Amino acid sequence: MPRRERRAQLLESALEVFVAQGYHSAAMDDIAEKAGVSKPVLYQHFPGKLELYLALLEQSCDTMIAKVREALESTQDNRDRVERTVHAFYDYVASESGAYRLVFESDLTNEPAVREQVDRVTNECSEAIAAVIAADTNLPEPAALLLAVSLVGMAQVSSRFWLDSQRRMNQEEAATFVGGLAWRGIRGYPKTDEH
Repeated sequence: MPRRERRAQLLESALEVFVAQGYHSAAMDDIAEKAGVSKPVLYQHFPGKLELYLALLEQSCDTMIAKVREALESTQDNRDRVERTVHAFYDYVASESGAYRLVFESDLTNEPAVREQVDRVTNECSEAIAAVIAADTNLPEPAALLLAVSLVGMAQVSSRFWLDSQRRMNQEEAATFVGGLAWRGIRGYPKTDEH
């Protein structure tokens, strides 16, 4: 198998193991077995469990950030932007892969390299949203960033709550409901010279 394909296979297998067991309980033996390879093959691609976890975490973080950027760039209508951004979080946590658990529920956030990746999701998503808010409201950058972080927090926490509560509302309805709440709040910041 070509190196790139083997790496993708190993990451996919590692994701399943880390999501099911968490970082501390997962073993390289489990990952190698899941991938159908020997441990030496696994170590040819990743020198250790932490490096494998970090590669997977970076990939998962990149996916979430890309989803938010795509939502923001998909329309010029701000109400749609807000709703699509909230939907991006719900889509991410509802994914069958469970990758969101690495980003939002990691049992390794005391590790600086992991904390950096996890924080990167909040920071980069918030910065992208803040740029839109600042451009459309004339709010100063610190205020726009604070609102953006609040929107990210709302979307992330509510989507995880929705998932953990056995999806008592369907995903579309829940995301639209929260998107409506976010829009009602953010639309109160019109473009004026007073802000």
